[in-house]
Amino acid sequence: MRSQPLFLVQNGPNPSTQFVPYPNYDHYESIPGGIRTTVLMARERSLVKRVGQKVPSRAGGELRVGIGDDAAVLRLRGANDWVVTTDAFLEGVHFLAAHPPRMIGYKALARATSDIAAMGALPRYFFLNLAIPTSRAGNWLDEFLRGMAQAAVRFGLVLAGGDTTKYPRIALNLTVLGEVKAGRAVLRSGARPGDLIGVSGRLGEAEFGLRLFQQGLHKRRKEVRNLLRKHLRPEPRLALGQWLAGTGLASAMIDISDGLSTDLAHLCEASGVGAQIWVEKIPAVRIPAELQRLRMDPLRMALDCGDDYELLFTVPRRRAPRLPKRFRGIPLTIIGEVCREKTLSLLELRGRSRPLHPRGWDPFRKRPGGRTNSF
Repeated sequence: MRSQPLFLVQNGPNPSTQFVPYPNYDHYESIPGGIRTTVLMARERSLVKRVGQKVPSRAGGELRVGIGDDAAVLRLRGANDWVVTTDAFLEGVHFLAAHPPRMIGYKALARATSDIAAMGALPRYFFLNLAIPTSRAGNWLDEFLRGMAQAAVRFGLVLAGGDTTKYPRIALNLTVLGEVKAGRAVLRSGARPGDLIGVSGRLGEAEFGLRLFQQGLHKRRKEVRNLLRKHLRPEPRLALGQWLAGTGLASAMIDISDGLSTDLAHLCEASGVGAQIWVEKIPAVRIPAELQRLRMDPLRMALDCGDDYELLFTVPRRRAPRLPKRFRGIPLTIIGEVCREKTLSLLELRGRSRPLHPRGWDPFRKRPGGRTNSF
């Protein structure tokens, strides 16, 4: 029998460190409400750096951009670059066994394709590596494939190959290829001091949907079920990413998969800059009055909970007037500015500034006993 996983937490303005049981989230990638986690080991980006140091990965020749961005960029013959990304999607880490199989198939491809959107590229082909137990090889697999097929048609993707095998739990790995005009892929590393920081959509909606799903509220009312859409069927902002790249408005870009605080830190680290975010400008999830009793913190969900797959981008200040308030119905909001000092901060309503720590999803956050915060 597995022991109950623990989180190291600090509570209140004068915190005392203690270990508490992880909530009944089935270890899904979510941070318990009302607590803030303490990182006990090098985060995911440290592991990525370690891989890059051990395995040949230097950009050059046809490889224009290697590891460290949302996707690799390959420059082959012709006027376009190929943008390549890979993504793992694991039962118990990224989705629950209770999730509908059609949703799992759709979301697996959507989240992988979001990296293509973040580079401003047009999706073309994908490869699927699928490992499932024998018990899922019948109706479950049919429904899963229906969901993935729906996503492929919607995003303009063609399955080009892959591999299948048997495994005790469901494990997916997707490789998605996109195409962009040579030299026009938008990287994380292009932000400069003085640039404004923009974001698409509303943040925290996917986490809100997850909480409703976990509490079984989605089964009660149609209105509540509608609030789960972003959690169950995220939409990568492909057209927006292509427009930002094509117009040259975005100097840097990343998709919000790990949470605003963490993905902003990734972008700033790649660009060698810092950022100040204006709290009152953050487009946080709107919680209906009848669900206020659930005591969810919209700001915290917007800052630290991922899975939204919106775009976070920077725009040179002189070009910002060209940015519309909406793009094809999707709100675009300026939420801060890029700073020369390499720190992240939140500017509150009364002018008080406080540090913004990356507290979003990190699969290598350690718990007692040497375990991570995934299964």
